[in-house]
Amino acid sequence: MATVTIFGKGNMGSAIKGILEDGGATVQALDSHDENPTIEGSIVILAVPYPALASIAKQYGDQLAGKTVVDITNPLDFSTFDSLVVPADSSAAAELQALLPNSHVLKAFNTVFAANIASKKTGDAQTTVLVAGDDDDAKAEFIDLVKAGGLDAIDAGALKRARELEAMGFLQLVLAVQKKLSFTAGFAIYK
Repeated sequence: MATVTIFGKGNMGSAIKGILEDGGATVQALDSHDENPTIEGSIVILAVPYPALASIAKQYGDQLAGKTVVDITNPLDFSTFDSLVVPADSSAAAELQALLPNSHVLKAFNTVFAANIASKKTGDAQTTVLVAGDDDDAKAEFIDLVKAGGLDAIDAGALKRARELEAMGFLQLVLAVQKKLSFTAGFAIYK
């Protein structure tokens, strides 16, 4: 089974770590207090706020070369919760891919809340992770890890689909912040 490195020990990082370990993966968890760590995983999940992506790419770019890097961020204007902060024809994941041209960037986990990852349920449905990226092998390996941990996962297409995933994540967060749905609710996919 794969070794995965997760940047971020908050709610999302902890929930993702739990399901990956349930699936048999070895997980290295890092946060901002770890000084110049060696990244052990062949898959690296960035469970950090959107503004941290550029600094992580700059600091660890050499170590991330050749690895699958998973962006889970939603690039929102958190001061207003009124818009995404990336251009309409782009995404946080596309920006990250430009910063890490030698990595295989995927977009995933941004359309589900931590509670739904940890419980493996969204309502009465199995929690589903939508995954976008340009490298089919990287997506397939990552999807297998997610499924091994007890969630469903669907290949949502090329990395350009990250824009739509970020719009879904934006809508879900806005509804939760406005208390129109809870942070244990979310979009469910029934097959």
